[in-house]
Amino acid sequence: MTEEIIYPIRINRYLALKSVATRREADELISSGLVFINGRKAVLGDKVSETDDIKVLQKGNVKKLIYLAYYKPRGIVTHSPRHGERSIEDILNIPGIFPIGRLDKESEGLIILTNDGRITERILSPRFEHEKEYEVIVREKIPNRAEKVLEAGIITEGEKLTAKTVNIIGDHKMNIVLTEGKTHQIRRMLAALRLTVEKLKRKRIMDIRLGDLKPGEKRNIENNEKKAFLGSLGLK
Repeated sequence: MTEEIIYPIRINRYLALKSVATRREADELISSGLVFINGRKAVLGDKVSETDDIKVLQKGNVKKLIYLAYYKPRGIVTHSPRHGERSIEDILNIPGIFPIGRLDKESEGLIILTNDGRITERILSPRFEHEKEYEVIVREKIPNRAEKVLEAGIITEGEKLTAKTVNIIGDHKMNIVLTEGKTHQIRRMLAALRLTVEKLKRKRIMDIRLGDLKPGEKRNIENNEKKAFLGSLGLK
């Protein structure tokens, strides 16, 4: 699902929606004199119409785009560590790579790491309704009504939180699929049912799966998996 382009539109946003670059990268291309509108060098703030001819020249060094599936261990923060904390960046130290979204410190599992800023909003925005699947173990016995209640939605702190699907696996274990990513969403939903989360692991983002990765391990998203992943985001 891609966003409709409504003209006239700023050139940097146009290039972002056309998957040429992020807005920031588009501004850099424009400032470098590599973007042309009807044969004229574009300037920051230019707007384009549907009939304009847009050309973008490549920089001398084209950035290689990297996509990684990473198993974030429990106890590690996604980013912005406080005193005494460690982040993904501290562990991996791969220049230019950043996590898409976040998992809270006490949660574990799949995080996508990349240097491609185009995919951030396309994965995280709830309007695209991309699925994220979690395995949850709770301390108390799961009530029979949990599945229907969580799928119908729970209002907590003035906000409605809804699971797309819930699959009860046993007295203390369930799989939950979300298409939104509100802060501590699963923990808040289960707390409303008086359930205490003992373990929360993300197993899947869209069609990218954690697979047999162990905490702290990573693998490249490449070949057909990469093609399908980018294709589902409307990218190449």
